[in-house]
Amino acid sequence: MHLAAIISKPQKPELRTILPDLIAWLSRRGYNSIVDPDSAHYIDASDPIDREEMPEQNPDLVIVLGGDGTLLSAARAFAKTTVPILSVNLGSLGFLTEIPLAELYTTLEAWCENCAGIELRSMMRIELHRDGQLFQKWDALNDAVVAKGAIARMANFIVALDNQFVASFRADGVIVSTPTGSTAYNLAADGPIVMPSVDAMMVTPICPHLLTIRPIVVPGESTISVHLEGVPSQTFLTVDGQEAVEIHRGDSISCCKSEYSVRLLRLRPNGLFNVLRSKLKWG
Repeated sequence: MHLAAIISKPQKPELRTILPDLIAWLSRRGYNSIVDPDSAHYIDASDPIDREEMPEQNPDLVIVLGGDGTLLSAARAFAKTTVPILSVNLGSLGFLTEIPLAELYTTLEAWCENCAGIELRSMMRIELHRDGQLFQKWDALNDAVVAKGAIARMANFIVALDNQFVASFRADGVIVSTPTGSTAYNLAADGPIVMPSVDAMMVTPICPHLLTIRPIVVPGESTISVHLEGVPSQTFLTVDGQEAVEIHRGDSISCCKSEYSVRLLRLRPNGLFNVLRSKLKWG
């Protein structure tokens, strides 16, 4: 028997109907299913498995039912594996979850017949150094954001590229994003849209005090460092918009290309442009 892992977005009542049908469909095609606690809530399953522990079960496929946030969480959980992820959009503005619910079973059929494509998305290694030591690290699919949490007050940022000084400026924050993350917070901050296949990273200031400070696209093999000159209270490093840690005086953040990639299951190529036309009304 093959094994499928199912990860779901919370507070989606329609999953009470979707999940039993999906598990039954998979069973008919020789797949057992494991579910995370959010999925278990909809089907009253008694044996859910935490997302972080799912890779230990060695599933053949991960099915994500939700939005981009649910996919980002699943991507970090499976970052060190080569398991493909099928992401189904149950939200309203999904740039990553390109597959609509209406195409769920069509895509699964293609997967079972070895006709579906795999799209590799590069991840970013983010390291927070404190007192000269590595304090915490993450592998992110979208971005790292350094910004104030509560009081709307600018901070002084210093950005370096491969240990070479780039710029010092005042801003609300700084975003370092992957090509995949270019359509996330980076896009809202007037950063560039970059094709996921491009080997690059973006550095985008958030509301800089000087209009001459613009977003920068750098080679994917670069190491980007972000420092704050004095740390205002409640300044945070946020990873993929989901994990956050408060920044202390003397901390430094470095971002570089991760050794891991996310494998997204796709029914057809160039889905990004379909999403951009649909979500951004490009015609």
